[in-house]
Amino acid sequence: MKKLQNKDKKPVPVKTEPINRRDFFNKAWKGLGILAGIEVIAMLGGFMFSGKPKNNPVNKQLLEAGLVDTFAKNSVSAFMGGRFFLARQSDGGFIALSLRCTHLGCSIAWEEDKKRFICPCHSSAFDISGEVLNPPAARALDYYPVIIENNMVKVDIGTLVERSSFKKDQLQYA
Repeated sequence: MKKLQNKDKKPVPVKTEPINRRDFFNKAWKGLGILAGIEVIAMLGGFMFSGKPKNNPVNKQLLEAGLVDTFAKNSVSAFMGGRFFLARQSDGGFIALSLRCTHLGCSIAWEEDKKRFICPCHSSAFDISGEVLNPPAARALDYYPVIIENNMVKVDIGTLVERSSFKKDQLQYA
């Protein structure tokens, strides 16, 4: 029994009934339900408002890859810091391919002896232009725009371009 004080500073007995087991569990379940509801709302809010701006031309991030003559025709150079492979085609055109497989996003590797990109996760394979050779990947590798100025190859790593297949106009020539 708790004792409170009234105006005269005299203790006043207050009767409290002990909580029974059923009431305790009912309150506990209600509290857990409210907590779970708040978590679901927070998760949905985070999902709906977490997108970053897509391909904003103001956010160009040019990375200098090197002089045009340093890249042999029909060769691939890895730029892991820039997250791309710079591929020079047999006709001299350049394309900067994302190192992420379009199937599930695993990092691909260049097999020089077979002249192809291979995904270690599910064995998707891509040719030197990023076109699918072996599924399960359903579309070509994404690419970054290449700019050639004063014989210098530059890659805009701030703009990733999604594509369904390879087209000749995706190449940049010196």
